[in-house]
Amino acid sequence: MDVSAMGVSEDDRMIVEQGLEARIAGILRPEIEALGYRLVRIRLSQMNGQTLQVMAERPDGTMSVEDCEAVSNAISPILDIEDPVSGAYHLEISSPGIDRPLVRASDFETWSGHVAKLETARLVNGRKRFKGRILRVEDGKALFRRDDAGKDEEAEFELALADIAEARLVLSDDLIREALRRDKALRKANGIEEDAEPGN
Repeated sequence: MDVSAMGVSEDDRMIVEQGLEARIAGILRPEIEALGYRLVRIRLSQMNGQTLQVMAERPDGTMSVEDCEAVSNAISPILDIEDPVSGAYHLEISSPGIDRPLVRASDFETWSGHVAKLETARLVNGRKRFKGRILRVEDGKALFRRDDAGKDEEAEFELALADIAEARLVLSDDLIREALRRDKALRKANGIEEDAEPGN
């Protein structure tokens, strides 16, 4: 199954919300994209009464405090007019973070070599929960390797991206190092001095 054959580009989210969260995503995504950001995820939780979390990022994967403010200022009036959430709620704009959700085919490619926890929408080989190191993505499928496979177990497994309901990177020293390395490279490419960071 080729992602492009499904009419989906690598920048389209394949792992999307359901129900009310999907409706909110449909309302907010055009505005977020018009500002030059990509929507990662919408989540409505019962934290602090009720919290609407909008996770977004720039196409290069960065998201500053100023970016979060820009998104918040743009979508707050839309939420006021559309009023999709009943009752009072807190609006939280955030970056995906280091142990980020993987929602696009390009996310799996970008973070290949790192471990992800996955949940499928249907049973695959009798189970729905998986954990493995991302090896590669091709033809609409992702190949993973289990680092903890027993000697009588298959170490590698494959999942169709269309079957994945939720995916998130697992926090590790390697992942933190890689995230810091990428951030440093982006700062250098954008002409941001290292000592501009607090504490350096």
